[in-house]
Amino acid sequence: MKIGIIIHSQTGHTLSVAHKLREQFLNAGHTVSIERVAASNDTETNVDSIALTCVPKLDKFDMLVFGAPVRGYMLSPVMQAYLRQLQSLKGKVVLGFVTQFFPKPTMGGNQAIERLSAICRSKGVEVTKTGIINWLNPFKRKKLIVETVDKFQIRV
Repeated sequence: MKIGIIIHSQTGHTLSVAHKLREQFLNAGHTVSIERVAASNDTETNVDSIALTCVPKLDKFDMLVFGAPVRGYMLSPVMQAYLRQLQSLKGKVVLGFVTQFFPKPTMGGNQAIERLSAICRSKGVEVTKTGIINWLNPFKRKKLIVETVDKFQIRV
């Protein structure tokens, strides 16, 4: 399977999770690419004002994993802007994860995953698996990364 891990990462936390997922997928025999979404105004909070500079193309992928940080208790505005500009995702398998500083999913993670899922639904696809990685506690973080990677496991 050709898998695209499409991420927005500001601090490198989301990117580090993407690398763990990539390793897992490669070990399972898949072709995997990590593609970054970027904007010239990365710190902008208004989704409608985001100026995307890196817009990964998705045609070559059978499966997509979207990953982004939680910002202000919501999905990264850069990832929201990227997802909104996409055409239909019908026929793709879609998974998603978010990274957040706060220790509980109710402190932004759940809302971010729901927003990611809602935008994907508007593009004709359900997000089949999700993960929330809380970054505050390093021991809990490692456990959540392992759990998310294991949950996202896809066999050839």
